Amino acid sequence: MNLDLSDVLLITALVMIGALFWRSHGIRERALVATRRFCERQKLEFLDESVGLEKLTLSKDNHGKRRITRIYRFEFTVTGGERYEGRTVVQGGVTQRVELPPHRYTPPPEELH
Repeated sequence: MNLDLSDVLLITALVMIGALFWRSHGIRERALVATRRFCERQKLEFLDESVGLEKLTLSKDNHGKRRITRIYRFEFTVTGGERYEGRTVVQGGVTQRVELPPHRYTPPPEELH
């Protein structure tokens, strides 16, 4: 089997695309876990158990290096009646923050002893 340069370049390009897809999927899964944990800590109900990519940009990190920044959108509820949209910001594969819009807050019922 003889491979010429165009075949090698094509195979290399396909492998690189596959690796990029695999990495993006892993970053999305980490964003999903971070969002789920955040909602649990804040006593929010994480709806649909999913995050969707909203935006992909290049931005500088705290050290001035350019990183790929992904913003994932998710939905949550507090009361069970209204849906709110939150955002999880991932920069360079690391979750930076979870952003929530103003929403209703229902304090937990006080326990009677």
